[in-house]
Amino acid sequence: MDEFVKLFENPVVLKFVKLGISILFIILLIGFLRKILKKRIEDTSIRYKAQKGVEIIGYLLIVLMVFMAITLNEIKDYTIIIGLFTAGVTFTLQELILSVAGSFYIFFVRVYKPGDRIEINNIKGDVIDIDSIYTTLMEMGEWVSSDNYSGRIVKISNAFVFKGPIKNYSMDFPFVWDELNILITYDSDIELAKKIILEKSNELLFDYSEKSKAKWQEMVERYYIENATIKPTIAAQLTDNWITLNLRYITDYKLRRDTKNKLFSIIEEALRKTNGKVILASTTLQLLKIPELEVQLKNGK
Repeated sequence: MDEFVKLFENPVVLKFVKLGISILFIILLIGFLRKILKKRIEDTSIRYKAQKGVEIIGYLLIVLMVFMAITLNEIKDYTIIIGLFTAGVTFTLQELILSVAGSFYIFFVRVYKPGDRIEINNIKGDVIDIDSIYTTLMEMGEWVSSDNYSGRIVKISNAFVFKGPIKNYSMDFPFVWDELNILITYDSDIELAKKIILEKSNELLFDYSEKSKAKWQEMVERYYIENATIKPTIAAQLTDNWITLNLRYITDYKLRRDTKNKLFSIIEEALRKTNGKVILASTTLQLLKIPELEVQLKNGK
């Protein structure tokens, strides 16, 4: 016990204890100010930015305090203590340190922001919050099909921005390419089917195509990327059972499911009005009747 008390009489140890208390006070103050801002500011966007601003200022203040505590004194007096303390903290809190570093990386590099649709660590969803340690997602997929919410809130450590790829559906180009397969029989008029499908898709997707042209041009100018066709395109593929007409088109990343449903509805309706020139295909099974057998028995006499 005496040795423990003497340890705290050491001015270097006492300085680090005071520094730890100051850091803890700043962290508690950040949490308190966040709660106050949450109650006082009604606008979601302004409230979120204000809370992030308080966090950034607080963490910068902590970094400044640590820097001043180390540089304002003779380092040679407590080099060993600093080394042991740093190594212990780094080993124990490596995941936390990576998470905090990840939050700064996300903020300054703009990897993603609230409202973006991303896929990270094999989890897909819309970003609803980014704090100093976690990114919170409204999960999509899993047991539900297409781009529908599952209803689960997922918190992912910000450290994952350094550990794997991040797929952002909306950062620079808020449109995605999607495909729709239309199956027709071999007796159908293929050219007529292609014409109808392209006409109907162009009518429905005209706004998407026009809006995406400017965005895609920005992508071409900013990144080393080849130009691409924005308008709907169609390609035919022959199979053993039918002809597959593959429609490739561009749509808003949040309306992919709805767009596909509307496309299929208007195309299916138009094809049915061709008076049998274009027939939608389906898998059919033909059952053959077993021929009747006549058995005649001859009398053995």
